Amino acid sequence: MSSHTAETQLKLIGKLILEGELECQTGLHIGAGKGSLEIGGADNPVVKDAFGMPYVPGSSLRGKLRSLLEQATGAAVPSELVYLSKRKGQEVRIHQSDRPDDEICLLFGRNPGRMEKFSGDPLDNGHATPARLSVFDSPLIAESITAQMRENLDDELTEVKSENAIDRITSQANPRTLERVPAGARFKVRFVVDMLCPEDTPLAARLLEAMRLLEDDSLGGGGSRGSGRVRFAGLKLTWRNRAFYASGGGEQTLAEAPDVAGVQAVVNGEGFAAALA
Repeated sequence: MSSHTAETQLKLIGKLILEGELECQTGLHIGAGKGSLEIGGADNPVVKDAFGMPYVPGSSLRGKLRSLLEQATGAAVPSELVYLSKRKGQEVRIHQSDRPDDEICLLFGRNPGRMEKFSGDPLDNGHATPARLSVFDSPLIAESITAQMRENLDDELTEVKSENAIDRITSQANPRTLERVPAGARFKVRFVVDMLCPEDTPLAARLLEAMRLLEDDSLGGGGSRGSGRVRFAGLKLTWRNRAFYASGGGEQTLAEAPDVAGVQAVVNGEGFAAALA
């Protein structure tokens, strides 16, 4: 639990950098919208970069981690939700509070000003809280799409999954197609947690908790229909203190592990806070 108070002073101590790989256990679909349609193409294409390579947007990964953490901590309740958008059919509600020790708001940031709650009186927040967590776009590791995989793909790097929606009265099928990055594909992931005070130390554990929750949930679209199962692998946690940035000091490797549990063991250990001091 965070020990932040309204008087906590913020000054950069250093940055925790967590890098590794995101492995697709099933096909992964993170949609690009329908700005353009190609003849014979999938109804729902995946997002791609300027070179035509699929990638995982940092916003998609960050948003999913936040959502899972809100649910796990009981923060996704009507009295704790505020509207980011009230556009009919496109409502967006997220957790936000004015409590100084709210770890979700500390990790993901807090907007100032008056915000309408889903239930109850509006939230009047007089100050902003800087987001400690940055999640970067995750590029595809091209060699993870092997030559054998390419032989069976619908496109050079992706597959097309066909689905049917069945009308319950007429039994008429409504076919649709979903473009997916295939199982076995890997992406490079990078998380950076700014440590702005000693009280920020527990936030690293919250990030790892969210990552483990994601491994038993889904990322992107079609999760309830088999898509989006992922796992993290080959993780490395590095500490860069103020001296690293101010005078070219060295960095410290805190953990190298094949999975999230290995990094969690270090972060939840007794010596972690001392390593950041």
